[in-house]
Parts: sequence; structure tokens; C-alpha cells
Amino acid sequence: MIDDLQTALETQSSQTRCVTIPREAQNKLVEPNPSQTVRKAFNDVTPVVAFCRIWRWPDLNTHLELRPTDTCVYAFQHEKDQICVKPYHYERVVAPFIPPVQVPVCDRAVFDSTRSERMQIQPDSTVPMDFATSPTDQQRTAVNSPASVQDNYEAMTPTQASINQQQVATTNFNGIPTASIAYAETPFWCSILYYELNQRVGETFHASLNSLVIDGFCDPNASDRFCLGSLTNVNRSRESEVCRSMIGNGVRLYYIGGEVFAECLSDTPIFVQSPSCNQRFQWHPATVCKIPPRCNLKIFSNTEFAQMLRETIQYGYEAVFNLTRICAIRMSFVKGWGEEYRRRTIMSTPCWVEIHLNGPMQWLDNVLQQLPAPGSMSNLNIFLFSIKITMVNVPKTRRTFCKGKNCKRHTLHKVSQYKKGKDSVHVQGKRRYEMKQKGYGGQKKPVFHKKAKTNKKI
Repeated sequence: MIDDLQTALETQSSQTRCVTIPREAQNKLVEPNPSQTVRKAFNDVTPVVAFCRIWRWPDLNTHLELRPTDTCVYAFQHEKDQICVKPYHYERVVAPFIPPVQVPVCDRAVFDSTRSERMQIQPDSTVPMDFATSPTDQQRTAVNSPASVQDNYEAMTPTQASINQQQVATTNFNGIPTASIAYAETPFWCSILYYELNQRVGETFHASLNSLVIDGFCDPNASDRFCLGSLTNVNRSRESEVCRSMIGNGVRLYYIGGEVFAECLSDTPIFVQSPSCNQRFQWHPATVCKIPPRCNLKIFSNTEFAQMLRETIQYGYEAVFNLTRICAIRMSFVKGWGEEYRRRTIMSTPCWVEIHLNGPMQWLDNVLQQLPAPGSMSNLNIFLFSIKITMVNVPKTRRTFCKGKNCKRHTLHKVSQYKKGKDSVHVQGKRRYEMKQKGYGGQKKPVFHKKAKTNKKI
């Protein structure tokens, strides 16, 4: 093994045979040298990551950043008894190139008329909805092992230099002037806000490193850790205190190749609500995913978001602004919420965080600045029509009629359920009114029932 590894390091070739160790040895990794570099490389990582840190990439964070070459037979993703630790049998994953989006910059009236024609031609296009107001949050379990995520990766081309700066080039698309707006990375790829029940606690944590940990310990100065134990709250409840003591190692967030992963490091599960992940699996936007300990889940992808943005621009300002909800990911510790829990909303959980993705949010801001401002009736009608098409299991508005005699005026009332597959809410309200007029419901006079006889003596 030593000779094969030495030959591979001297030649730096991927065509040599694999250097393998037993898979069980990855849990028994021992520091061979007390030097600081080796100690950092062998700190709570797999052997593959440790060898790659020492001889190729000192800044490597996790195995999720590695992709095996075609010549590697014993890659750790293959689930064999032996795993290859040769550094030159792995390649580092890079972010794919995201093409810029074309945004119309023409006059509002022309843009509205063109967008109305597109709505008539393509009525089934998906428009993202509000994921925080659904009363029927489903529960899913993330079962990805740390190695299974690599199966989703394909060969990617390096990012181009133009990806880091906004490009606004005027072109013509179907006779309409458009601006080309590219995605640009931000100094802090995400911002994290911490809550206890419905109360905000502490300052916002800005993440500059591609890997960070949200744990329950108390280091206030670490740049790669958001320690919740150091945050104080004079109004902290007993339930939040108990939950904070069970967070432990918490969760690790990775930003790799334009994708965001969440890995549960705690002994208790975490619960994630990611509209982007839910759309990938064709779940309801408000679905809550349960991530068991030592499992991970891809919770966001820049490529998927770019495709979603490209399809939504044709619907105008309001529809694009609605995508801001997809750029926010909610995550609770220890306690879950949703349909199968007594906590219906995340604001009822003891400890939770909200993760704002700054790159996609800034991209949306650049696009919104080029779109016509909202306010015209045509914009509103198109937006409401798109909502009616895509809304499923979302709180609806129904019509009820006034109690006065022969009064057909109505008022709007919010309800917390929506019967899927039934008639429209207007037809339902009209039917209730007709039934009331026929005497089948809503009697004007109260109905008195005959009291049962009692043997009680006066």
C-alpha cells in the first residue's frame, strides 16, 4: 500500500491502480503525526478527505466536495468492503455555469399585453406559492447517507469569469428589448436568524465560509460556527431551555458547487422546510422534511432556482417577487411541526432558525429592478389567475351571504381549509344561499326540541 501510494504521489496520475484500506478503518483513524497540518486534516473526517487535504486540497471541507474519477474502482461511494484513499483518484466538484436570464425592459403596457398572450398560451406553468401558510404540512424523512449525495453529480465545467459580475446587455427577444442579468456570488452566501417560539433572539449570523455548523455550544467568536448556547433571552421558556440542551453538535451546512446541503450531526433529528427541495420531489411547498442523525439532504440548488426564475419572468413583477419565499429555509431542532405534530407552525417550536440565501436573493433584486413596477390591473389579474391554477391545499377565501332577507351582498371570510376537487368557492356560496332560501338551512326561527322526561320531584 505504501509503495503504491508513493508511486501515485510521484507520478500524480489517475491511471494507476487504487490504494485501498478496509472500510471499517475509517472509524479508527489515528493521528500519525502531532503536527498542526496533519492534526487539522485528520480531525473528525473520513480517510479520503484526510489524504486529499494533506496532498492536494488543504482547504477541503467534506467528502461532498469530491467526485471519483472513472478509473477508480473502490471509490467510497460504491459501498464496497475496501475504499480507495488515493488523492489523484478524486476530483473536486466545482460550481456549474448558470446562464443569465433575459428580462424584458420594454414599456409597461406593451409588456402587459405580451404577457397576457403568453398566459393564454401557457396556462399550466408553475408559479411558486407561499409555503408558510399551509395548514397541512406533510412530513417527509430524508434518508440520504453521506455518500449517496454524490450520485447526483455529473461532470461540471469550471465557472466562467463573468459569473461574478452582473451583466446587463440589451438584446431583442420576440421583438421586445431584454436585459441579460447574470448570477453573482455574494461575500456572505447566507444569513441565519435564530428564534425561540415566535421571538427573535440574538444577532444575525453571516456565513462567509462554505461550511459552517449551527450547534448548541458557546463560542461567540468562531467564523465557521453559529453557537446558540452563547445567546441569552430573559423571556426564555422552560421548553426552549430543555430543547437547547439537546441540540449538541447541531447541523452542518455545506455550500458546494452551487448547492446547499444540511447534515444532521446531533443525536436528535432536525426538521427542514425547503420549498426548493419540495418542488424537486413534487411535494407540497409547505412539506417538512425530517433529517435523522448522520444523514444529509440537498435543500437548495442554484441551477434549479435559475430554471424556476427563467420560467417565472414572463408572469411579471409579482410572480418574480413571490420567489423570495424560496430563498428562505426554515429549520427546527429536536421538535418538529406540521400535520403529524401538535405544533402546527414553526413558531410553536422551542428552537428554530431561518436561513436566507443571499446570492439568489440578490439575483432576484437585480431582476426586479428591470421589470415594470406593479400596479396595473392587467398585472394583478394575471397574477391572481396563476395563483388559482397552482394553488393546492392552501387557505382559500370563500363567500358567505348576509343574514338580511333577500340580501345578495356578501362579505369575505378567511377559512383554514380548501376542499380539493370541489366546485369553485363562488358556486359553493351561491348554492348555500339557494338552499337557505328553500328552507333547508339557516332557519330564521330557532328550532326547539322537546325536553326528555325526568323523574325528579319538585
